[in-house]
Amino acid sequence: MRLRNFSIEASGAATLICAPYALHGATIADFAPGHSVVEALSQGGLSRMFVTDWRSATPETRYFSIDSYLADLNVAVDELGPPVDLIGLCQGGWLALVYAARFPKKVRRLVLVGAPIDIAAAESPLSRFVADVPLRMFDELVREGKGIVHGDRILGPWGISSGFNDAEAVLQNPPDLDTARGRALCDRFRQWYAETLNLPGIFYLQVVKWIFKENRIAERCFVALGQQIDLAQLRAPICLLAASNDEVISVDQLFATTQLVGTPAELLEKITEPCGHLSLFLGTRVLDGAWRKISHWLGSELKGP
Repeated sequence: MRLRNFSIEASGAATLICAPYALHGATIADFAPGHSVVEALSQGGLSRMFVTDWRSATPETRYFSIDSYLADLNVAVDELGPPVDLIGLCQGGWLALVYAARFPKKVRRLVLVGAPIDIAAAESPLSRFVADVPLRMFDELVREGKGIVHGDRILGPWGISSGFNDAEAVLQNPPDLDTARGRALCDRFRQWYAETLNLPGIFYLQVVKWIFKENRIAERCFVALGQQIDLAQLRAPICLLAASNDEVISVDQLFATTQLVGTPAELLEKITEPCGHLSLFLGTRVLDGAWRKISHWLGSELKGP
């Protein structure tokens, strides 16, 4: 993992964006001007920001596990100076939640966006796909890749198109946007979407089994870095952002988090946007709306423990 530094100040509370380690690169957090979570948070007043840039798997890293990435995240947090504000995007969301539960004193506030937390809370296209496919098929995918799962082999089941019209919908380009600029953004989106990451086979199989098939986070049997995590002990303020038209993660799979953690009700925030999954991170309307609210929430003084 490379830690990307977007800070404009050298001191102060750190905000760490945990990008997803699933299919695409961490540029999902900073895609382009007007389509950047980092930019929206910066314009909202946050001045010390970092993004995890998880690297594509190699033969040398093919045996890395979830614990490997939790350990990397822990090193990053210690380097920045805890407690940090932790923002988990999509698959980076469950990782951020698990980390916060494992090291509750190192996380001041937690933001989870479009993340699969309680798979049993509702059905989504992704959870339905994983449930319908026997585990041996996922094992075979790892064997075929000699311990590595190649991103282009698993892109299809996500069900997100990268066509021109879909790109415009994802980016939420305003109708008065210059035509050349709009086409360039859509071309950039299609290129980003096509360039996938490769995943370590061990990590991939753990995610499939622990997160999607066994629902270990919600079932309270997830072991992280040698310790079974207890979400009821997590009392940090939490903000949840979901998409009502999400093609990957259902709203309830994320919002069920409020029933699992020990955070008091007055310190829980839920935001729903009328968009699809990728617009949560790339859409201009979401960035101008929900993400500005999140930056204000992170910078505000909250009452409570």
